Amino acid sequence: MRFVVYLLMMIAVALGVGFGLSYYALTDGRLFGVAQVGPWHAWPDVGANAPNPYTRGHLARTAAFELGQAEGLQFTATADSSGQPLVRDCAYRIAGRTPLASFWTLVALDETGINIAAPDTAPAMRSSNIVRSDDGAIQINVGTRLMPLNWLELTGEGPFRLVLTLYDTAVFSGFSSDESMPAIVRGNCA
Repeated sequence: MRFVVYLLMMIAVALGVGFGLSYYALTDGRLFGVAQVGPWHAWPDVGANAPNPYTRGHLARTAAFELGQAEGLQFTATADSSGQPLVRDCAYRIAGRTPLASFWTLVALDETGINIAAPDTAPAMRSSNIVRSDDGAIQINVGTRLMPLNWLELTGEGPFRLVLTLYDTAVFSGFSSDESMPAIVRGNCA
């Protein structure tokens, strides 16, 4: 009888660990297929001909139309550079340099993937439409309250994520430091 109880406990532990790690790999995945640079993360194998199993699982779970490997790469941030979650009650400044790319866009999305840019404003910031400093660095303000310079105006309440899509880039061909991606700095909160 003791053998049967131990056997059932081992099966329960094995199933719990197996399903738990599978769920983690498909939802967060930072240890398995995600490239993390500061607060930004990307799945570099998304557009590959033969992506790794974790990337395939991520693609199946999100069911999103992704760029091919030669077309570009999408970075997502759900937290600022200090690790605090992004919320619409706070203002943020995205500052620094972006990796070399022909073109890039920055979009703010809610948890369901819907664009939360304010009505009657541009739905995304584009690399061709922003003011840069003399050294080429960017500074983009993100929030629901009026801010100077480049401003991505948001609407609503709650958490959000920022998606930076780099088009025609070779971003992972010698790119390893946090200075290669812009920082996300939290400002005033309501």
